[in-house]
Amino acid sequence: MSRVQRLLAAVDVWRTYRLGSEDVNALQGVNVAVSPGQFIAIVGRSGSGKTTLLNVLAGLDKPTSGQVLFEEEDLSQMSENELTEIRRHKIGFVFQSFGLLPLLSAFENVELPLRISGMRPGQREERTREALEIVGLWPRAKHRPYELSGGEQQRVAIARAIVNNPPLILADEPTGELDSINAQAIFGLFKHMVQTQHISVVAVTHDATLLAMADEVKEIRDGKLEDHVAQGQRFRG
Repeated sequence: MSRVQRLLAAVDVWRTYRLGSEDVNALQGVNVAVSPGQFIAIVGRSGSGKTTLLNVLAGLDKPTSGQVLFEEEDLSQMSENELTEIRRHKIGFVFQSFGLLPLLSAFENVELPLRISGMRPGQREERTREALEIVGLWPRAKHRPYELSGGEQQRVAIARAIVNNPPLILADEPTGELDSINAQAIFGLFKHMVQTQHISVVAVTHDATLLAMADEVKEIRDGKLEDHVAQGQRFRG
């Protein structure tokens, strides 16, 4: 039986910061592998190392030791230009705060990465429409962020993240500013994209009620990543 190729892997990753006269181990020997078409949720309370881990997986921050492999290539050995190309074409980002430009319409916000990459206008329009249709917001394409609900704004942010057809989405507390109904809808959308678009999703969250939608759940505690134990047995936050 052939082994499923890893899209992304952290191998014994440590991240240590200097805080005053002390070393703080934000990540301690983290190991995780993400296969193509897999939805992994990472849960943990504030300050547990969730965002640090996501930054390291994205190549935005280098591990103090260990490796982060994207398509089996070590991110720490890449130039800044190579990392920029990967983040531009192969990794989509979704943030808690949406990160939309207020003067641009939903269509223009989603189209922006394609403009930056120099794509032709006709292809940009087709790709942007496809992304907005996937998240169910094509009818709202002309609306600016202030004319959209919080859940709709997050859907625009997801459309922007997938418009370049990246194989991987990294989401940092994507439901943190949403009510429970919208939070469930966003995680449901991630699950749908994994199943229909074969995109891999890694989402960090503090909301343990959303975890049933993920294929695999990890818990980060004091910089250490472990398999998640059933809700109520360990996780509090």
